[in-house]
Parts: sequence; C-alpha cells; structure tokens
Amino acid sequence: MATALNPASLGSERRNFQRVRVTIYGRYMLEDRTEHACRVTDMSPGNVSLIAERSGRPGEKVIAYLDHIGRIEGVITRTHENGFAMTISASDRKRDKLAAQLTWLANKHELDLPEDRRHERVAPRNPYCMLRLPDGSEYRSRIIDLSLSGAAIESDIRPEKGTLVHLGTLRGQVVRHFEDGIAIEFASIQDRQALEAEFSLAQDD
Repeated sequence: MATALNPASLGSERRNFQRVRVTIYGRYMLEDRTEHACRVTDMSPGNVSLIAERSGRPGEKVIAYLDHIGRIEGVITRTHENGFAMTISASDRKRDKLAAQLTWLANKHELDLPEDRRHERVAPRNPYCMLRLPDGSEYRSRIIDLSLSGAAIESDIRPEKGTLVHLGTLRGQVVRHFEDGIAIEFASIQDRQALEAEFSLAQDD
C-alpha cells in the first residue's frame, strides 16, 4: 500500500509529524565546521534520524545535504550509539515540499527489492579495487560482478549491514553478506559510462 504524508494534518508539534523509513545518503556539518558522511534511517518534514560517523551534542546546530532532498538545517535533539536525531527548521512551504519528497521516496523504497536485480551484472576487466570504511581504513578487494545499482565484492572483511563504504570513488552501503564477501548497494543509480571509467567493464559478448 502506498505511503502518503498529509502536511495539512501534521499539526504544530514536531512529535505529530509522520515519520517514514527511508534510506538516504548525505553529508552534514557540525558547528566546528567539520563534515561527515551520514545515512538517514527515518525522516518526517519536522525531524530526521541519522546514522553518522560522528555525533554532535544535544542543542548543536547542524547543516546537512541529503541526496534527493537537498539542504536541511536544524538542531540535535538526542544522540544514540550510531548517530543522532535532529529537528528540521523550515517554512511551511518547505515542509510541504519535504512531505511530497518523502512520500515519493517511501513508495520507491517499498517497491524496490533489497538487492536490485533489474540491472545487468557485468564483470570488470580489472576486478581489483579499494574498499574504504568510515574510519578511513582501506582494503584491497576483488569485484565479483557489478551493476548500475551495486556490486558483489570478495573480501576478507565483513562490515556490518548498513555500514557506509566507498568502492573506489562510489558511495554505498553493505546490504548483504555471503560466504566469500559482501554485497554493496550504491548510493544512487550509476550510468554505464561512469562504471566504465571507474572499473573498466568487460565488453559485452
């Protein structure tokens, strides 16, 4: 069933905003002007919860730039083990736009499979690539195959599901473990030319 947000019924209290579970990547800046990667786990037009490389402190102002959403700003309301929650400071018009964006994203995520098989999987001519974790550590890994939406990686390390990683220059998250490695979903759908430039794809038969 499609999810819908009704901004007219949101009310003035932040707790009344309807939150939806989404996966959105981005970056945020704390008051000390340091920037860090993040992943949204749920969001409403009034607040958002993030998995983050570094948590600020309650009451600290934050500016975030989120894929599909754009710039938001607000104040940290609470911290948790893997990140923090923050308010979203916005005009009524901006909140209406956020409600529409979140409705689209929530429905898109409901329709998508956990591992997108709609895109052809190919093997790169040079399968070796660096896998970078949030702490900056890098591991030489072998790409088994990849598509416009993700990749299967043979690797000795097993980052937890949901871990934000870089495969070469591409951002993504770990979505699955298998016997010899991990599956990664890219932060956004790539195009063939970008993958060719990044990984030197094998030519089609």
